[in-house]
Amino acid sequence: MMSVRWTMPLLIAAVLMSSFAIIHSTHASRAYYANLQRLEGTHWYLQEDYSRLMLERSTLASPHRIAKMAQDELIMRAPDLATYRTIVEGAY
Repeated sequence: MMSVRWTMPLLIAAVLMSSFAIIHSTHASRAYYANLQRLEGTHWYLQEDYSRLMLERSTLASPHRIAKMAQDELIMRAPDLATYRTIVEGAY
């Protein structure tokens, strides 16, 4: 059986080691939480940027805008129905 002489120093050492472990885990937990907060801020920033880009994309790809650009910048127009030709297969 262990003598009383060694019991008290071992208990004190165990209490000190467990208190240092608690301090270490508390510090690590706070560091992880700070990192989580930073990552969540980055997530919100990127989510806002993505939403803005999706809105811009849908605006640029709208059919009305494309038709207006085709008329104004490329000087395109709908073909005249009088110039249509119908080709029938085997009619030669």
